[in-house]
Amino acid sequence: MLRRGLDVKKTLRSTGGLIVLFLILVLVNAVLGRANVRWDLTEAQSYSLSHGTDKILASLPESVTVQLYYSASNPGVPAQIKIYARRVEDFLREYERAARGRLTLEMVDPKPDSDEEEWAQKYGLEGIQLPDGSSLYLGLVFLAADREAVIEWLDPSREQLLEYDLTRLIQRVAQSTPRVVGILSSLPVFGRMQRSPLSGQPEMEAPWYFVSQLREDYTVKEIAPDTTRIDPAIELLVVVHPKELGPNLEYAIDQYIVGGGNALIFVDPLCLSDPGVGPQGYMMPTRSSSLPMLFKAWGLSMDSQSAVADLDQATRVRAMDNSIESNPMWISARQEAFDPNDVITSMLESMLLPVAGALERDDGAPYEMETLVHSSANAGLIDPMKFSFGAQQIRREFTPADHPLAMAVRLTGQFKTAYPEGAPKLQAPGQEEGAQDVAPPAGEHRGEGTEAATVIVVSDVDLLADEFYLQKGEFLGMAVSKIFNDNLNFFGNAAEVLTGGNDLIDLRARGKFERPFTVVLGLQAQAQARWLAKEQELVMQAEVTTNKLRELEQQKDASQKMIMSPEQEAEIDRFREERRRVNAELKKVRKNLRADIETLGVAVKAVNIFLMPFCVAIAGAVFGIYRQRRMKAR
Repeated sequence: MLRRGLDVKKTLRSTGGLIVLFLILVLVNAVLGRANVRWDLTEAQSYSLSHGTDKILASLPESVTVQLYYSASNPGVPAQIKIYARRVEDFLREYERAARGRLTLEMVDPKPDSDEEEWAQKYGLEGIQLPDGSSLYLGLVFLAADREAVIEWLDPSREQLLEYDLTRLIQRVAQSTPRVVGILSSLPVFGRMQRSPLSGQPEMEAPWYFVSQLREDYTVKEIAPDTTRIDPAIELLVVVHPKELGPNLEYAIDQYIVGGGNALIFVDPLCLSDPGVGPQGYMMPTRSSSLPMLFKAWGLSMDSQSAVADLDQATRVRAMDNSIESNPMWISARQEAFDPNDVITSMLESMLLPVAGALERDDGAPYEMETLVHSSANAGLIDPMKFSFGAQQIRREFTPADHPLAMAVRLTGQFKTAYPEGAPKLQAPGQEEGAQDVAPPAGEHRGEGTEAATVIVVSDVDLLADEFYLQKGEFLGMAVSKIFNDNLNFFGNAAEVLTGGNDLIDLRARGKFERPFTVVLGLQAQAQARWLAKEQELVMQAEVTTNKLRELEQQKDASQKMIMSPEQEAEIDRFREERRRVNAELKKVRKNLRADIETLGVAVKAVNIFLMPFCVAIAGAVFGIYRQRRMKAR
């Protein structure tokens, strides 16, 4: 009886312990479920926000609502899109946590014929048609007060730029006033009055297309050539073809940058869009442009007597004799020419730079310089006037530089003035040399900046001219335009980054979320190399056989032209045997590749299925023995 009572008490004690343990687990799970504890173990910190994004979110002037329109209930959504949508949602949740109440995320499922779908269509979101006829939505809407911004379709190919896209649009809608861009140019980028070829009456020429596009998102101000001080309210200064600027204007640019202003500068050793006419109508002796005083102070140089010729990135153009040729001085920069880690250039595919210069960093340059666009290694410098001499003449005089040449660079730092002695003394127009000087420009002279500034310098002006990236035409009586390269995208990206402040400038393209099997890719690359070698061997053997057959054919008499000689038959048989041998080796290459990949797969499975559990079991056994010995020692 006593034993039975002890058993009951023991059972109750055990049951009570289990219940208490269960309650503890529930409470711990509830507490940890509410706790915001995260640890990003990815190599590129793919699920963590950059420092610049954290600062922008912490200083939002207004609350922002982000609506993620995603057809989550649609059963036909491809698996790849499901995975990407989940990653976007997780990333936006991180934004919501980091903003601490300044940003709200709303998930919207635009089901067919619902109010949510009507709102998606009102915002201009793109519904992708699936094979079953339904629409798939995956887009974002950013709302703040009466302002909105939209990403019509979240393209997985832009995943590396996801943080940049999100941060810049959040920052844009949170700002109540449009950003201000000032443009200074010796070219008529804002249009000009000219006589109509039909009526003979004066009419206003349309501004360049990049100016029209800039006006859609910014307040654009034209800076006059007699300006002595650039308004500090301008958030970005765009300088296009600064040809023979006076010292007052170059000093104004210097002081703007020293004061922390960002600038986007386009210079050129030979500007094809420059008619060579000055502002008063007189002919100018040169069509090159530069900022010699500023470049020297920045540790940057561009030889106006040299242009880049790139044999690997030549562009097919019409020559003087009306023939089509590949001109190395018309550079078609392709993907490998762009910095893949910079948000300005990472998604660009091609740019056209006609007669561009080479930007070089001087020894001891005081500022950090990053190359955004460069030539191939098979490039060199040549007289810019040779561009019209034809591709053959250019290639004859070509001397390789044996390294890529920079054509667009970014300088960052706290800039020092190029005028350490103060503002230059100016001469009034029309004054003779030695006449009384005009007072220097008004305003306090800045010798050294207290804020970091960013300057992007591009060694080509023509990439902004309409004809080098825009094809204009008419369709059903309406004017239509088609952009055929990324010149405008480069300019737009640079303007967006530079007007976003230093925090947005610091953002870079993120690492890829998907990690490839690099060992498998290496095996495939090795097999591909062996495959190409065997294919080239087969092609070379076929050429040798063809030449041999041709020689044998020429040795025959006229009466034997239609008859195959024994030598020809033997040569053909020999080639067929050689082709069978090479094909057998190609099959062996494919077989070995599959065997290597399968062996690697078996090894990975063995590690996951057997080795890891074995290691865990060994660790558990060692810990058990250690614990048992400690208990015995007591």
